[in-house]
Amino acid sequence: MGQSSLSEGRAILADVGVHGAQSALIGRSAELDRLTAVLDSAADGLPGVVLVGGDAGIGKTRLVTELAERARGRGFDVLVGQCAELGDALPYLPLADALRGARGRLRAELDARPVLGRLLPGGTDPGQETTSGLTQQQLFGSVLGFLSAQPVLLVLEDLHWADQSTRDLLVFLSRMLQAERVCLIGTYRTDDLHRRHPLRRVLAELNRLPSVTGVELAPLDRAEMADYLAALGGTDARVIGEVVDRAEGNPFYARELLDAASDGCSMPDGLASLLLSRVETLSDSAQRVLRGAAVAGRRADHDLLQQASGLDDMTFEDAMREIVSRGLLRLDGEYGYAFRHALLQEVVYNDLLPGERTRTHTEFARLLTLREGAAAELAHHYLAGHDLAGALAASVEAGRRAERLGAPAEAHRHFDRALELWDRVPDAERLAGIDHVALALRSAAAAADSGDNHRAVSQLRRLPPTAEVNERLAYFLIDTDDLRGAIAAAHAAVEAAPGGPVLARALATYARALYRSDRHDEVEALARRALETARAAGAADAETGALVILASLAALADDIPRAKDLLARATAESSGNLAMDLRAIFHHARVQYENGDLAEAAATADRGLRLADDTGLTWSTFGTDLRFLRFLTHYVAGEWDQAEKVAAGFGIRVGTPAEATLSSFALFVEVARGLPVVAERLSWLEPFWSRDVMARYMGRGLAAEHALWHDDPETALDHVEAALAALPPDDPAVIRLSATALWALADLGDPGRAAEADAFLTRARVPAAVGPGSVRQGPLGPEGLAWLARAEAEWHRAHGRHDVESWRAVVEAFDFGFVYEIARSRWRLAEALLVSGDRAAARQEWELAVGAAAALGARPLGAALTGLGRRARFTSARPTLLTTREQEVLALVAEGLPNREIGERLFIAQKTVSVHVSNILTKLGVSSRTQAAAVAHREGLL
Repeated sequence: MGQSSLSEGRAILADVGVHGAQSALIGRSAELDRLTAVLDSAADGLPGVVLVGGDAGIGKTRLVTELAERARGRGFDVLVGQCAELGDALPYLPLADALRGARGRLRAELDARPVLGRLLPGGTDPGQETTSGLTQQQLFGSVLGFLSAQPVLLVLEDLHWADQSTRDLLVFLSRMLQAERVCLIGTYRTDDLHRRHPLRRVLAELNRLPSVTGVELAPLDRAEMADYLAALGGTDARVIGEVVDRAEGNPFYARELLDAASDGCSMPDGLASLLLSRVETLSDSAQRVLRGAAVAGRRADHDLLQQASGLDDMTFEDAMREIVSRGLLRLDGEYGYAFRHALLQEVVYNDLLPGERTRTHTEFARLLTLREGAAAELAHHYLAGHDLAGALAASVEAGRRAERLGAPAEAHRHFDRALELWDRVPDAERLAGIDHVALALRSAAAAADSGDNHRAVSQLRRLPPTAEVNERLAYFLIDTDDLRGAIAAAHAAVEAAPGGPVLARALATYARALYRSDRHDEVEALARRALETARAAGAADAETGALVILASLAALADDIPRAKDLLARATAESSGNLAMDLRAIFHHARVQYENGDLAEAAATADRGLRLADDTGLTWSTFGTDLRFLRFLTHYVAGEWDQAEKVAAGFGIRVGTPAEATLSSFALFVEVARGLPVVAERLSWLEPFWSRDVMARYMGRGLAAEHALWHDDPETALDHVEAALAALPPDDPAVIRLSATALWALADLGDPGRAAEADAFLTRARVPAAVGPGSVRQGPLGPEGLAWLARAEAEWHRAHGRHDVESWRAVVEAFDFGFVYEIARSRWRLAEALLVSGDRAAARQEWELAVGAAAALGARPLGAALTGLGRRARFTSARPTLLTTREQEVLALVAEGLPNREIGERLFIAQKTVSVHVSNILTKLGVSSRTQAAAVAHREGLL
């Protein structure tokens, strides 16, 4: 790439510069084709991300500009945002920059999302400060919903300057875009990525994703460079030759060198010298303004820049006209300017004398103190101007603003900077408006909110061990699974708490820590005390937390009415803390679900999801947990179309344990429907099976079922054994896994493995006798009891016995509303009845199972029932295997029509026809369309 000669048909981009010259997009046809392919895939619903790297000026922006033109021609809306070299001072700056370009339908979609509107100029902050960490997910969820509305090309330029939150957003979108018509392009400078640059890790992580395409622009060769300079208007062969030699394949360098030569400037040995030589041709007033713009950053506000320059209106406008005409600055929005190239801003800034730089930063800081919402910029200028007191105060305010904008990483960075300055600034507490411990607590909370609980713990351990510090320390230690440390810290918090809200929260956290341990006998007294203290102190969040713990204890004691009553009280009114509200709603729905009240659980989960969706918190912790639960209620209740729709949002291309757990849930419906996506999802999940217990249990357990539907019981047993190895013997999850293993052993039909079957049944019985959910710690719910019944029935089958009563008990056990498991159990019950000689009863159970399988779209079960029906000669009921749409497709298949014509007749996509045909072949037990047509005619299915 970049070494081939210029060939006919290469894309040319007309780029009218300040002199009206045209620049050519030369030597980039292969790269442009790769970007266009991703764009076209996005138009078809397969989103993609392209990361375009290269040295400064290598042609990244020109390449992306051409892609943007192609995107507009294909009906895409195009949004372009640029990062600025301000570090983490302004979170989400490129997103805000891109959103400013929203027009038409995109603008209407943006106006409907006030969360995003806060990022725009004039946008209002969220109404209430929070350290819950949910506002980042709120923003991310809103961005994803905003992009989902229509085909969008989103370009984020100069990611080497991106702040932490923007990098987080880039990772989030790269992983979560699954079916949206979105093409995301990010550009970055490879020559700016030093060894410890934070973007390096992000690039390494994202480039492993199949949805991400990496494109690195190499220097142009000499022939391409010469053609490029000629397209720019170069006519002097000598000048062109010198520029080609010195530009070393960099189009930006070449253009700047050519422009400098055209202006009569000398041609220095380096790019910085060249750029400064162009600056030196400006008038004194223009140079003064440009130096001020360089201190302001990549962009400068018109009024602010004029005030900093000290020039009158006329002189300033003449200076700006001169600068813009030379192409050094360009108009940016209605009231601002931006450096045409970031390198120009860098070299001008670096050319300033130290005292001049400090004075200018100080002047900008003075001017910014008169403006609202400029805390982050103020902190930047104060620090650069060596005003430590101003930097401390501005950093604290910038941290508060970052919290409100949902940027916890930036909030932590600002707070941490203030803490670093604390001992160097006299009267720091008065300047910060907060004491040192409170600021450290806030910084730790921001660290935890950004996902760094270990950093939060480390920061808190350096503080005096007050009650409030220990309570927060215990809370974060629970989240890092350091239960022993959490219990010790929570106990210390309770002992030291003076009373009021601090004591209420300490008691609630202590109860939460002990609930996670085996000291359940101490939890209720603590929770009751926390409840009383919270009510007396007016600590609504602690009150809600205490109610949740008491309800969980009631559920363990099988006092479900009391548990529901406590949770209803916990969710009746907002606690003022959305995280706590969602937690309470989730536990309410969980208790309902675990006790077989599917309709109630669905309604409660829907309430929580509406709350999360209305506030943009779909991707928050409990917003995600509620989606898990809602998916399960859809799945259990037989609402599989809805379940599959939810599962489609559980990303396949996972990169973290949390994402892997979420993805594993999708396997329930995908395995049961026999969807092709199962293999791909399992391949992405496999690396996490050794790293995360939940991902291993869910993923390997359902991989075992997948193997069983494909007649591979030995592989199923391998998966079960591996999943069981990660679980304690008394975990209720052991019951389902053991039942699956007994299914595999029964399918093997090897009498020599009877002892193995006995061992699995013993393992299934352990959680019901001694573990969580047992009689000792609360009885198993309906589903746990049903799986235990399934294990008992499969054990009989593994011993060569088809026990009718055992399978009838399984059907009854799942009859709390688990549609699929009832059908699967009827399948085995029909087999047992046939063996017993009760053909009529067997046929009745078989027909009920066939109807359920067809309604659910459970292809593997449907195929198994087809086989059983064929062996039992239950052929007259075969039509009920096919859905109405499948019967329509089968009729056209029998006419000999190809999928394309079938799709045209039925007004459905050709891909959808292919899925229906595959289902028909499976259900009819045939391998070709011809055989399907023959069966259809022979058995009257048409």
